Amino acid sequence: MNLNNLIDEDWLGGVFRVHRSTFTSAEIAALEQANIFQRCWLYLGHDSELPNAGDFRRRTVAGQPLFWVRGSDGRVRAFYNSCTHWGANVCRVDQGNAEVFQCFYHAWTFNNRGDLVSVPDEAGYGEGFCKEAMGLVSPPRVDNYRGLYFVSFNPEVEDLVSYLAEAKDYIDLILDQSEEGWRVVPGTQKYSVRANWKMFSLNSLDNYHVRPLHSTFFKYTESLGAGDPPVSPPNDFPGTQGRALSLRNGHGVDVFQSLTRARPIAHWHPILGEDSKEEIRSRRVRLVEKFGEERAYLMCNTNRLMLVYPNFALHDIAGVSLRYFEPTGPDYMEVTVQTLAPVDESAGLLNRRLENFLSFLGPGGFAHPDDIEAMESAQLGFRASGPEWIDASRGMRREGTALDEIHVRAFWRQWHANVLGRAKAERDHD
Repeated sequence: MNLNNLIDEDWLGGVFRVHRSTFTSAEIAALEQANIFQRCWLYLGHDSELPNAGDFRRRTVAGQPLFWVRGSDGRVRAFYNSCTHWGANVCRVDQGNAEVFQCFYHAWTFNNRGDLVSVPDEAGYGEGFCKEAMGLVSPPRVDNYRGLYFVSFNPEVEDLVSYLAEAKDYIDLILDQSEEGWRVVPGTQKYSVRANWKMFSLNSLDNYHVRPLHSTFFKYTESLGAGDPPVSPPNDFPGTQGRALSLRNGHGVDVFQSLTRARPIAHWHPILGEDSKEEIRSRRVRLVEKFGEERAYLMCNTNRLMLVYPNFALHDIAGVSLRYFEPTGPDYMEVTVQTLAPVDESAGLLNRRLENFLSFLGPGGFAHPDDIEAMESAQLGFRASGPEWIDASRGMRREGTALDEIHVRAFWRQWHANVLGRAKAERDHD
């Protein structure tokens, strides 16, 4: 296999194609694990999941068993979920609160800061035995941006802020919408998809599929009426109809207006109920006062489909959702979905937010089952021996719209560079 030929790009001819083997090859999947998932920053969790000292969560990241915990000193740490004695898991439940973690195999005990504090029959070890050197081991890099924690297994990875590049601007735009901060709402969706993980990355950016694939949802919402007309944007505000954008380093976002869709922050729609109108409108007023009309318009009247490369989707549409997907082979992945809500949101609006979110993105909603069926159908189609390529050339050689694939091409360029063993793509934009 010639890895250099996996992408066929002809700028002058307006052609960008990706070889279908990128979705089916076990060799490529192995290269992705080595050159992407073991070298990039990967999402771990949100700060609100560990509100108290001793709180912990178990995670699998890039196939590595981990858990992360807020120590008795208030500091958040991540550890490999492996006893330093004979390797068994020391954290055996998905979440909880603990002062210590005891390995069930030989009862070695570690505190919530990772220190080894108890060893049965410690005197049986020789003079060279050192408990201080046998504490739990942390991945090389753990850091957070505004409460979003990431981990990297690469000690030489660039700092997190540099890695996020322009994606951090859109993270700010989302998180600034709440004055009191955000929390992960209890209840996590976990499911598997019989498709290559990159299908989820691409679907997370793609606005081109939304109308045809999710037509039932739009018929439903339109039957409810469009609600109040949107606030007019400032005359000089660019791109109000929507635009696909590369955010460098493989990250991307699709920004588009919210004309007939509800946004609990802060665009009212009949689906949210009359009793929520005043709370939503008052939040808009405060956002305008704090950030000005242009930025408040972006917050309140536009939606965002954002991907933090390689596998973390942050969607700010019917609700703010966090999705991360873990490949377990070239044609299978495990998906975790959570939703964020403002800490200061009323119980009534929170319920409306969750109803709105679940009706579109929930496991039994209008949209998400469509996405899964489409991704799995594409994966089945990749088995066909005739067609060699997928096309990602929409919008080349023009200023992009929300339906174009500028961000998709940026993802593929970064992916290709990584697979070839390079840290960065030669260029991020068309």
